[in-house]
Amino acid sequence: MEKIVSLCKRKGFIYQSSGIYGGINGCWDFGPLGVELKRNLKNDWWYNFVQIRDDMVGLDASIITHPEVWVASGHVENFHDLLVDCKECRKRFRQDHLETERCPECGGELTEPKAFNSMLRTRLGVSDDSAVETFLRPETCQSIFVDFKEVYSSTRVKIPFGIAQVGKSFRNEVNPRNFIFRSR
Repeated sequence: MEKIVSLCKRKGFIYQSSGIYGGINGCWDFGPLGVELKRNLKNDWWYNFVQIRDDMVGLDASIITHPEVWVASGHVENFHDLLVDCKECRKRFRQDHLETERCPECGGELTEPKAFNSMLRTRLGVSDDSAVETFLRPETCQSIFVDFKEVYSSTRVKIPFGIAQVGKSFRNEVNPRNFIFRSR
């Protein structure tokens, strides 16, 4: 994997985001070749799975949705990981990834688990006192579900049909890893 990452950086496919300031773990910028490759893949996928099919339609929904969408879907209450910290070496781990009740790095004692909601909060409004708290979407499918009736009534498709969407999702990953495959 290190050779692939090195090649991608050297050839202009991808760069560490904010690299001149030390970078941000798990954040990447697509360079000139990377953005073209990404665009080609997206266009080819869209053509083959949406445009040439009679049973598929597209959607490009907002990255910010009403906060009640995330309450109703269970994301606000359940979209979290339980984290524990080592009292000795101060490293953090997802509890469900541990095989023992001791730190896998140093064998130290672990803290009680704390819930970590991985949705990214934001506020919409002109001032802090009137702003509404909501979230950047952690996945693209919720807006498809919310907009289903509008899509169905405004198109000529018959059930069963599919709705496709290509876009960005936002998660505050506990441990971004695997290059661009698990990023922030």
